[in-house]
Amino acid sequence: MAKYRIGWMPGDGVGVDVMDATKIVLDKLGFEADYVNGDIGWEFWKTEADPLPERTIEMLKNVDAALFGAITSKPKEEAAKELIPELQDKGHVYRSPIVRLRQTFNLSTNLRPCKAYDGNPLNFRDDLDLVVFRQNTEGLYIGVEYHPLPQMIREKLTETHPSQMARMDGVANEDIAISTRIFTREGCQNIIRDAFEYAKKFGYKTVTVVEKPNVIRETSGLMIREARKIAEEYSGIELWETNIDAMCMWLIKNPQNYGVLVASNMFGDIVSDLCAQLIGGLGFACSGNIGKEVAVFEPSHGSAPKYVGMNKVNPIAMMLSAKMMLDYLGESEMADKLEKAVSDVIAEGKVRTYDMGGSHTTTDMAEAVAAKL
Repeated sequence: MAKYRIGWMPGDGVGVDVMDATKIVLDKLGFEADYVNGDIGWEFWKTEADPLPERTIEMLKNVDAALFGAITSKPKEEAAKELIPELQDKGHVYRSPIVRLRQTFNLSTNLRPCKAYDGNPLNFRDDLDLVVFRQNTEGLYIGVEYHPLPQMIREKLTETHPSQMARMDGVANEDIAISTRIFTREGCQNIIRDAFEYAKKFGYKTVTVVEKPNVIRETSGLMIREARKIAEEYSGIELWETNIDAMCMWLIKNPQNYGVLVASNMFGDIVSDLCAQLIGGLGFACSGNIGKEVAVFEPSHGSAPKYVGMNKVNPIAMMLSAKMMLDYLGESEMADKLEKAVSDVIAEGKVRTYDMGGSHTTTDMAEAVAAKL
């Protein structure tokens, strides 16, 4: 009997390629698992009007962890047009399945390590070791949005914010769209504490909160206030505070000065992509969506439709996501071996996918890493 049950969700596009490549490496490692298939992605939206079917949610309730490849997402109008004819005009609205997955299982911590490996020709610098903690279930991605603006909400906003709403006098409700940015004190506390605990465990000297409290006063303000309280419990780790726009500038100017970064959902999404580019791009950007009951590990890149079926893309982000899964499961020796094998292949420079300036395939990279094991 296998030691673990692992949810296996390739999803769309190149998600299939990078998952297949990662399976080669996990098998070579001797990782004992039953892989349980999970349906997720665009094909299930088109044929079932649900990119995250209930059967996949039920599957994830009975696994130790899950690996996820990539999904295709499109704006709601375009998504509605791609439904099969019998599902058209039935009121179905597309919603990102990975966002829904995070909220359904309260995968509140999104952990995105961004490490520069020696020999990577795409490194901005070779001395970078950045870790982004992104709050995963609240903020602007919470999914509370309105278009057109309901009259009762307009009336309440006019009551509470008369001067701001006066600017929209004469503007019809159907010409106004609202997306809400919702924070809870608990959500702020949890992600900040996770960041400080990680810094303490792995010896980082700073935790930088990336927000915008000078403008978005209430939500970013709550995050900053909670960070200051929690920082008092961690002597030896400095709390730095910076605005999201300034952080993007500082990460280009002197990224080596930073260690652990923590931010709300959208700002964390933005800054983690910037950090990923500093260490070679999304082909090297792994991530974990971590909750109390289960965790889902995925590369940060999308489904890259133009490369579907070409066996071309870089699978290292997916492999490093599997390394994160092994750490989560307590298989630290396997995790270390996998990371070292990836690092050795990058440093050697004999096998490189197109993004690294080479011509090797996704499978070539997987086999090179497996050979190092």
